[in-house]
Amino acid sequence: MSDAAPAVPSPLKRLMSRPWLWAYVAAMVVWVITILFTGGRSGGEVLTAAFTFATFSVIVGIGQMYVVTLGPGNVDLSIPATITLAGAVATKVMDTQDGMILVGLLVALACGIGVGIFNYALILLLRIPPIIATLSSSFLVQSAAIAYGRGIRIKPPPALADFTTSQVLGMPVLAICVIALAAVMELVLRRTLYGRWVTAIGQNIRAARLAGVPVGRTRFAAYIMSAVFAGLCGYLLSGFSGGSSLSMGEEYLLTSIALVVIGGSSVAGGNSNVPGLWGAALFLFLVVTMLNTYGFGAGLRYLATGGIIIAVIVAASRPRSTR
Repeated sequence: MSDAAPAVPSPLKRLMSRPWLWAYVAAMVVWVITILFTGGRSGGEVLTAAFTFATFSVIVGIGQMYVVTLGPGNVDLSIPATITLAGAVATKVMDTQDGMILVGLLVALACGIGVGIFNYALILLLRIPPIIATLSSSFLVQSAAIAYGRGIRIKPPPALADFTTSQVLGMPVLAICVIALAAVMELVLRRTLYGRWVTAIGQNIRAARLAGVPVGRTRFAAYIMSAVFAGLCGYLLSGFSGGSSLSMGEEYLLTSIALVVIGGSSVAGGNSNVPGLWGAALFLFLVVTMLNTYGFGAGLRYLATGGIIIAVIVAASRPRSTR
């Protein structure tokens, strides 16, 4: 009998097996194509802008990813409305005063907690499928934001606006903070008991329940988390964009779902990762920038973007040899 130890995959092979790798590769390719077209004159500016706008997408993407990880049918469609409500309430409470910045943050997070509780109450008590429950909730939350804000755009406190737009060596400070936040949430997913519960539920909810996993509490916490991150995004986005607006959250519904898929997480649940969210967010922004640079019309931009996204998803989900 042979006593040879099993072959250990090389670092390169282990890297190539990561599902999130393709999002970063795609983002890099699109960035290179863009700067080649412009003669390399705006490469740094494009990258700075990409990190700036990707930051907000990653914030909501983290929460959406935890919900999707719970398994088929789990998705939070109330994210845009939660962003709008949190931004409207926070800016009105802060009333342009720097001394109210922390209060505004707590209010925005409280809005997220309230929406998360309402979402899961619909799912648990009324037995409504999550996709329907959160969609229904979004209409009510958006209506509350409209009634509360009444179309009035209040400017954010100067200190909050400065923080959300400041840079260090061309890197947005907010992006640096969210990179650290993403690293923490990856540790939560991989190294904590809660993260293992979320993954176990997504892989087989019946087996998880038989194994003693508190399914109800785990799902409840995931929906709370998604809404809280949406509230945080609304708070920061209102500071970055000069105030809240009723349409500020619209683009983040499909974006948050696309980040999860393109970032290498399984739409069937039970297999997710946080690093891929950043690669997917940068990729989506750079694709739009590239198509704008080449002068594509709106229709062609949507068509080309969809085709590129499909190609990346196919590449990322391609069967890999275990040899």
